[in-house]
Amino acid sequence: MIYFDASYLVRLYYNDRGYEEVRHLASSDSLACAQHGQAEVIAALHRKYREGSLTLALYQSVLLQFVEDIRGDAFRWLPLSPAVLDRVRAEFETLHRRNFLRASDALHLAIARENGFRQLYSNDKNLLAAASHFGLRGVNVLD
Repeated sequence: MIYFDASYLVRLYYNDRGYEEVRHLASSDSLACAQHGQAEVIAALHRKYREGSLTLALYQSVLLQFVEDIRGDAFRWLPLSPAVLDRVRAEFETLHRRNFLRASDALHLAIARENGFRQLYSNDKNLLAAASHFGLRGVNVLD
């Protein structure tokens, strides 16, 4: 099983740069993501619609496919737990002040770590830069 953050999951539904590589990787194993990744994917797809990259019909179609995949157990959605929040707090206590890390990205890192993952896939440079702090290897196949 491999861990994708939302930036990679979006590429399963939208042809952003590097989508071929991400889809190829996705076909190699089952996929996991934090539960809040669902909201991030939906928001990212809506942004594509808002910015005009997706027509209303395409946005609705892509969103429907994502919901069907969720209901069809295409992904293993990993929950937020007290242990995850403890890890987030502990990691932020020692995170260098130069590291920019959003709360949602810290949750991805902590959830992956608490669920035994050794690496996660993303193209978010700030998440990738903080991955080692959480004891993870951040991988970007888009570079």
